[in-house]
Amino acid sequence: MAIRAEPVVVNIGPQHPSTHGVMRLRVSFDGEIIVDVEPVFGYLHRGSEKLAEERNYVQALTLTDRLDYVASMTNNQAYCLAVERLLGVEVPERAQYLRVIAAELQRIASHMVAIGFFLQDLGALATPLMYCFRIRENILDMFEMLCGARITVSYMRPGGVYADAPEEFWPALDKFIANTPHLFDDLEKLIVENEIVLVRTKGTGVLKLESAIAGSISGPVLRGSGLPWDWRRADPYDIYQRVQFDIPVGQRGDNYDRFQVRLEEIKQSLRIVQQCREQIQPGLARAELPFILRPPAGAEAYGRVESPKGELAFYMVSDGSVAPYRCKVRSPSLINLTVLKELLLGSKLADMIVTLGSIDINMGEVDR
Repeated sequence: MAIRAEPVVVNIGPQHPSTHGVMRLRVSFDGEIIVDVEPVFGYLHRGSEKLAEERNYVQALTLTDRLDYVASMTNNQAYCLAVERLLGVEVPERAQYLRVIAAELQRIASHMVAIGFFLQDLGALATPLMYCFRIRENILDMFEMLCGARITVSYMRPGGVYADAPEEFWPALDKFIANTPHLFDDLEKLIVENEIVLVRTKGTGVLKLESAIAGSISGPVLRGSGLPWDWRRADPYDIYQRVQFDIPVGQRGDNYDRFQVRLEEIKQSLRIVQQCREQIQPGLARAELPFILRPPAGAEAYGRVESPKGELAFYMVSDGSVAPYRCKVRSPSLINLTVLKELLLGSKLADMIVTLGSIDINMGEVDR
């Protein structure tokens, strides 16, 4: 005989390790089953979009690092594409290659964080996370060579990059390309066929493809549901049209597929970096631009990239001054959270923690 229970509302957060940032979830339970979910945002109040409208075009770049501080290189890239389209600037070829190398290294580093903390949410304490951080640390060392910073890098600039890669960067990159597959194999052997990972992720947090498309979901969350959509292929920017790579997809749209897609994307990013290393030629690392940028009045632009979390874009409007008249950010973490209710209804609390980790959000770009 079924036993009816009174619904119980539980607040998860706003400060809770599983939310991966400052967010509150008001979850209604019928016994152990989730019957309703209300995500509550708005705890950071950064106002990055408004701050960008009060700074000149180069100064505003530093704000993008702090939107998704786990993937600041790709944030720089999207912003720079928007500004360059406002100005009508041609970026030197070498600078485009340096951007793609940095962006793909950043994708690997971001996915390492996503996978490591996803496994942490599953209860795999410390060891898998340290395997992930071992690879990520090598990337951050190279970022430090490029610009002197490891997290909030501000490396890309309108017209190219801050500076050409120093001599010591290239041997470090070659070593990374050669050694990472072995380190990654160690990680895969540890987790891919792990019984706990399989039981906790397969069949949980299922997102149907039609729901993902209707919700404008992008990135590994969309590709995990079976659609091979990637802006690097659909609308290439910088030099992505010159490199070959596959687009990994899932079949069921569950937590395991999203996890597996990120693992496969790391391999493809390594492949892209290798091709860029072989193709890059000497040249300018930055176009000659005025110290203060003034796009023509009335100009508008949409700069879009395939960030590690999905479609990241900046929509900018110029009034002819030294600062954007309007700046709007299309951040994947915010959009991808809109399907959270559908992912969680009917599941249990333990599954909720795993599902939230599989979306890979950064609250820095949710609250602006």
